[in-house]
Amino acid sequence: MPIVHRRRYESMFHLIFGLPCLYVITRVLWPLPWPLAVKAGVAVLLLVASQYHLWSRLSSGSVFAPEFPRLLIVLFNWAFGAIVLLAAMQLALDVVELASKVMPGGGWAIPAGWRYTEAALAMLLSAVAVQQAVRVPPLKDVTVEIENLPAGFDGFTLLQLTDLHLSRLFPAAWAREVVTRSNALGVDLIVITGDLIDGALASRRADVEPLRGLRAPDGVWVIPGNHEYFFDYAGWMRRYAELGMGVLENRHTILRRGADALVLAGVTDLSASHSGRPVHDLDAALAGAPSDAPIVLLDHQPKDAARAAAKGVALQLSGHTHGGMIQGLDRLVARANAGFVSGPYAVGAMTLYVNNGTGLWPGFALRLGTSSELTRITLRGKPRS
Repeated sequence: MPIVHRRRYESMFHLIFGLPCLYVITRVLWPLPWPLAVKAGVAVLLLVASQYHLWSRLSSGSVFAPEFPRLLIVLFNWAFGAIVLLAAMQLALDVVELASKVMPGGGWAIPAGWRYTEAALAMLLSAVAVQQAVRVPPLKDVTVEIENLPAGFDGFTLLQLTDLHLSRLFPAAWAREVVTRSNALGVDLIVITGDLIDGALASRRADVEPLRGLRAPDGVWVIPGNHEYFFDYAGWMRRYAELGMGVLENRHTILRRGADALVLAGVTDLSASHSGRPVHDLDAALAGAPSDAPIVLLDHQPKDAARAAAKGVALQLSGHTHGGMIQGLDRLVARANAGFVSGPYAVGAMTLYVNNGTGLWPGFALRLGTSSELTRITLRGKPRS
């Protein structure tokens, strides 16, 4: 992504994420019966927390790679999450208060005790959300039926990892635990559908090193996500290959079980057109693939699924959405991704699986009601109707 375009994109964060803080200060903090000096001090702390992404940008040159100690990143996410949740709660109370004013005998005012209660609840929920976000994810088993699946691939297992966002928040120790749990599953194939990192090569070299330990009989294959383009794209693609992963940039490989074949294809990210790098090209990825073999496609973003289905893809594996992260917010995330946000979807004759993510962006590390996942997918032949 060109630097000027990225800077403009990042600047939006500072404005957008400052608005909930201002709302909390004016509608939650200022009406409290506290001394003015105390309210002013708390307001300053809230403003500092709300500008987490600005401090991230100053620490590393990018809002996508905070280079603070992990504990500080956790605390920033907790404080920032509490502000956002509190703003949402207060908005709901303000709507009720406003509605009461137009009712006969109305004019209900929000008691101070309610403001204390919602603040405590927001801080508690934010702590839970951060804990759910940073843990090593649990296993999720998914079965996908594919028409005309060759007998040699009936029962074939693959593990999908995605959106690891290796960073100061998801460091080498976290990555090693993911690798240990992944290898213990004994799957046939491991795929990683983009956004492996947040940070420059020099900053993340130790954090990605554990990925060298991933093992599967049919290999470990990777595609880029949009975050690879925020840093040194070409350098990261070379680094993934050096770690023993096969990089599928608009190309495919063929997996075999005797005479039976399965096509594994991968495309670059839809955002590649902004970077001057090879654009997302499904036709190139499928060029020369055997016509009688089912196709499993790796595409970081799910929004182009209808086109993949029209090209005869049997299964598309995507990530990018993080499952919406928070119940309610997932509906907004779905709108930005052609209606796809989490789990399996039937798109014509194709199955699309949108993974909630192994990790997530350290700039908004919150999960409520949407779990991260290590996703083991078992392929089965679909009975003929």
